[in-house]
Amino acid sequence: MKIALAQMTSGIDPAANARTIVSAVADAAAAGAAMLFTPEMSGLVDRDRGRAAQHLRREEDDPVLSAVRSAAAEHRLWVHLGSLAVLGADGRLANRAFVIDDSGAIRARYDKLHLFDVDLPSGESWRESASYAPGAGAVVAQTPAGALGLSICYDLRFADLYRALSNAGATVLAVPAAFTRPTGAAHWHVLLRARAIEAGAYVVAAAQSGTHQDGRETYGHSLVVDPWGEVILDMDEAAGLGFAEIDAARIADVRARIPVLAHRRPIPEVTSA
Repeated sequence: MKIALAQMTSGIDPAANARTIVSAVADAAAAGAAMLFTPEMSGLVDRDRGRAAQHLRREEDDPVLSAVRSAAAEHRLWVHLGSLAVLGADGRLANRAFVIDDSGAIRARYDKLHLFDVDLPSGESWRESASYAPGAGAVVAQTPAGALGLSICYDLRFADLYRALSNAGATVLAVPAAFTRPTGAAHWHVLLRARAIEAGAYVVAAAQSGTHQDGRETYGHSLVVDPWGEVILDMDEAAGLGFAEIDAARIADVRARIPVLAHRRPIPEVTSA
């Protein structure tokens, strides 16, 4: 089954970002894809909190989500909207992914579990928890691409999430991201390949890329990795669409050769000596 990935350089204007995604939906459908994947923070990338606050909405009022749902229905295409910043009931934000079907209905939602609070050697400092509330659970959604396990960006570093997703039946793992350049160059490829190998699953990772209007830089290299750990798509740094094939037979073959899911055991309590 053919899928499409939109590599984006999202900016500070949600309307412009929405137009980019809607265009990607049309182009992906015209190319014969059954599903489109977009990056983390597809609708808005802006670290100026005051300016960004003018555009933040509750899910039901979010214009980017509305535009993408309409485009999905018009072009009869499933969309994994990597994430949007949406206002939660408690006033904090959620970094929320959406699975939208080809009628425009929302089939699944996932709020990012692990929040990115780090100080990098480059001098960059990130405090996602200052604005965002963490999610409360893991999600697997049934899609044309297969059973899709949802995650977002920094989640990639926590293997136990992907173990839970594959234990729950996920055969494809979505990792939309906005990785920084330093962390992306060091860890992006190796972690995505590891997650695919551990789960015997495809990994689909649509990414933000380039220099954004707010001054931040993201790594790009949207990837699709097959269950054997082979990179079958690497979009490098340019924004645009990429395509790959998801083959259910490949998943079955890899899992039969190395049946790691069947061999998993509960980890006994660790003792110190």
